Amino acid sequence: MASEVEICNVALGHLGDTATVASLDPPEGSAQAEHCARFYPQARDALLSMHTWGFATRRIALAQLGAAPVGWNYAYATPTDALDILAVMAPGEADPGAVPQIPEHPFVRESTTNGAGVIYCNVQNATARYIVRVRDTARFSPLFVTALTWQLASLLAGPLIKGDAGMAEAKRCAQMMQAFVSQAKTQDANQRHLQLQHRPSWIAARGAALDMPIGWRP
Repeated sequence: MASEVEICNVALGHLGDTATVASLDPPEGSAQAEHCARFYPQARDALLSMHTWGFATRRIALAQLGAAPVGWNYAYATPTDALDILAVMAPGEADPGAVPQIPEHPFVRESTTNGAGVIYCNVQNATARYIVRVRDTARFSPLFVTALTWQLASLLAGPLIKGDAGMAEAKRCAQMMQAFVSQAKTQDANQRHLQLQHRPSWIAARGAALDMPIGWRP
């Protein structure tokens, strides 16, 4: 899989920049390395937030905090690696994102006076399903990597290519990113084969009828 440095070099190549970056942490000293170190985390996190990527989705039992404000029963610490909270669930409860018949529990994500993330909800011993800030590029799918190179290129275009030409190049790269994101989403969705746990009564009755021996009559 591509490393952060390789992703940055491909992004520079999209812009026609012949420079190569050797290190991001710390930046090697070139203008390209400085810009890549600045914009790479933004490009990565923005792309991670665009979809519920399978490789970036996690479930964890939340750590309960003190008293919740009026209107909520429980307060939980937001996982430190969370980008987006998708759902909160009770212990042993199925994911409402996978089983549409299950109602979603309301929650809000806020911050405390000291800046710590907090989740308020009415679920006791809650588990959260959320998007992780994935830093390990080995976990990215190939199409996600390609989309990321174009996303990064769109952010690098302005600093590296001044004026209207830079704006036009940023727009072109953003369009390319959207095209590859669409492909990556489709590929990601194909990795999930969800089945409803609830069968409407008319479907169950029809299935039972199809299982009856030929010639059988009630």
